[in-house]
Amino acid sequence: MNINHIIWIIIVLILSVLQTGWPDILRIQGVTPDLGLIMVIYFALFYGEERAMFTGLFAGIYQDIASNTALGHHILCLVITGFIFGKLSGRLISEHPAIKSALVFGGAVLHGILFNIIVYLQDPYTNLIYVIFINTVPSAFYSALMTPFVFWLLQQIFRFTDFFSAYSPGK
Repeated sequence: MNINHIIWIIIVLILSVLQTGWPDILRIQGVTPDLGLIMVIYFALFYGEERAMFTGLFAGIYQDIASNTALGHHILCLVITGFIFGKLSGRLISEHPAIKSALVFGGAVLHGILFNIIVYLQDPYTNLIYVIFINTVPSAFYSALMTPFVFWLLQQIFRFTDFFSAYSPGK
């Protein structure tokens, strides 16, 4: 196991912990960005669907445990999102920050819809459309706004570790 894999696991854990313990000053009307999803989209765009799916697995496990939901809801949604965006990454030109933010917004909406459909199937008395517009869309906007900062941070960290591990993205 090279240093790149170790740093990757540490970064996924740190950002997952940061998301669940998000400082109150950075919450806007109770809305927080989904750092796990931003990481999944980042790894889907730059490292392919396999790394994105494993990132979704690790971030999803932590989110399921921390949010007190049934184990597997976040995992399934993040892995599916990572797979879809990993497959799309070869077909997209995603160098501009606005495109990356739009991809994260689309991924957050997809993740939210999948998650809320699973919750709806377990409890059909919830108002699915209301929950999507009240929880998913604001979180998707906030995640899209945080995308350039998180992507820049991840690029700096992995540019440094790729140099030492002789690992190039896309392998």
